[in-house]
Amino acid sequence: MNQPEKETKVLQKKAKVESYDIAKSDETLHLAVDLAKFIKENRLYQNIQGKEYVNVEGWQYAGSRLGILPVVDHVVNISTDDEIKYQAKVNLLDLRSQQIVGAGFAICSNKESGKKYYQEFAIASMAQTRAIGKAYRNILAWVIRAAGYEPTPTEEMDYAGNEPVGKAAVPTEKKATMRAAAANTATPEPTAEEVATNSVRYASAKQKEEIIRLLNNPVITRQEKTKMLLNINRFDEERAAQAIEKLKKVIEDREDGQSAAA
Repeated sequence: MNQPEKETKVLQKKAKVESYDIAKSDETLHLAVDLAKFIKENRLYQNIQGKEYVNVEGWQYAGSRLGILPVVDHVVNISTDDEIKYQAKVNLLDLRSQQIVGAGFAICSNKESGKKYYQEFAIASMAQTRAIGKAYRNILAWVIRAAGYEPTPTEEMDYAGNEPVGKAAVPTEKKATMRAAAANTATPEPTAEEVATNSVRYASAKQKEEIIRLLNNPVITRQEKTKMLLNINRFDEERAAQAIEKLKKVIEDREDGQSAAA
């Protein structure tokens, strides 16, 4: 066998595991097992009342393995004089067929719990994030369920506010395989009442307001501000307290540095 033939065989062998086909049930069931491992290892989920909800990054990973990527169709400012409010629509593009195979709409407002002091760009960004999760949920909910997680994106659970979180029941690849057989069985989505009881306390409204106040300091970069604002609703009380102390120290160090330079 000459060198070109060897290289061709190696490339063909590698290509076999690049992606899955959503039209083939056996492949998507294998994807469910892969998802269970990936989401667990990267902690791309949040526990709410003992049930685990996948973050939008986990849904994006599932979509990418199927060759389905999100494309923002539009982000519309529907604000009023006393409310910052954005609506977003995201389409799902199948890279194989170049066809739109799904879509999701979402809205975000600063009238929501914990978002009173959000800046406009953060409200617009969250609307897009929610729309991405919703779009994937519309076509991949059963795959996420087969992986052992709840078929609702974490970002849709924001309305739960500062509520406790139950003890985690970490899914495994074995659980994902066992659940795959019943993956097409419809399961009711959780209601607001179902997430009303928790055991771990989320960051309080006062802590969030303090974080946002500190983020508005001119020495904090836009990138730092955006990253923390997009994750602020996932903070528990301890993590929020740590973030406040860290921000205070960063502000103090940078202001001292500016004074010294002057």
